[in-house]
Amino acid sequence: MTEAPGRVLKPGEAIGIVGGGQLGRMLAMAAARLGFRTIILEPQEECPAEQVASSHITAAYDDAEALDMLAALCSIVTYEFENVPIEAARTLAQKKPVYPPPRALEVAQDRLTEKSFLQECGLATARFAAIDSQQQLEQALNDFDNCGVLKTRRLGYDGKGQRRFAGPQDSPTGAFAQLGHVPLILESLVPFVREISIIAARTTDGTVVSYDPAENEHRDGILRRSTVPSAASPAAIEAAGHAAVKITEQLDYVGVIGIEFFEMDDGTLLVNELAPRVHNSGHWTEAACITSQFEQHIRAIAGLPLGSADRHFDCTMDNLIGDEVETVQSLLGKPDTVVHLYGKADIRPGRKMGHVTRVRTRSH
Repeated sequence: MTEAPGRVLKPGEAIGIVGGGQLGRMLAMAAARLGFRTIILEPQEECPAEQVASSHITAAYDDAEALDMLAALCSIVTYEFENVPIEAARTLAQKKPVYPPPRALEVAQDRLTEKSFLQECGLATARFAAIDSQQQLEQALNDFDNCGVLKTRRLGYDGKGQRRFAGPQDSPTGAFAQLGHVPLILESLVPFVREISIIAARTTDGTVVSYDPAENEHRDGILRRSTVPSAASPAAIEAAGHAAVKITEQLDYVGVIGIEFFEMDDGTLLVNELAPRVHNSGHWTEAACITSQFEQHIRAIAGLPLGSADRHFDCTMDNLIGDEVETVQSLLGKPDTVVHLYGKADIRPGRKMGHVTRVRTRSH
């Protein structure tokens, strides 16, 4: 790499962002506020991030010429989603600092690697088993009392690439084939009380700042609502913060990370998964905090001091899915409501079109 790690970027320098979706869009907006230019690498034309970024390289994420161009034009590189080809990230890291580091991508891209890493960190997870055949699936289900969630190890998101088994009535016959004959992981069903997530940021000098955990509600595998404060116990909230420090230290992490947890009825936590990027459950920070998760990420990777993660309002963030975006006019007329649309022209079922955060006076 030709840039010294930890160097403070100056206004006017360019940050490369691999990925042009809504997270890349919001990162580009935050970077512009701090005086930085952004260059997006994204194969889709007219992507959400293109509307606000300084420049758009329209090419595949692993296009060698495009990667060379991005590295030549930027001082540092980041990414907005965890399925960036790992070799592309490593290629970029040979030329410019890449934050978060490619190691974080490597861990998060494979659910088996991720679960193993978390346990190596001394953190508890659901029981899991690697599944590489129908026979292994049937044996593992027998060991798990015929209950569990079967997932593809790679590329699954928003509930895709999964199958749930709730007991003997759910036959596993053909399940390995139905999920594509690809490496899978079976995770035990967890009788959790609630799901919470914590958004944390870490700088090149090891400083870590965390936001208050949000309590999350999912429907059909898609995050629908995040509420802050959560109803998690003080012990669980403290444990989540400690876990964030441990995980980011082990990865030598730089930037914002999202970590999802299951809180059990005794207040203990199981780590569900990592997202080495800004996270949907942290969108509320743009309405309830001085420093949003997006600005915090830009600060961290640019070598700037982290901003305050203090929360000034209680709030609820709801994703606008599919045609729910058509309610935006009525939402804009409501007080104490912050609407953020992603600039997507095509409305499709299950597609995240924007989000809305409702703030209220913070409880004491």
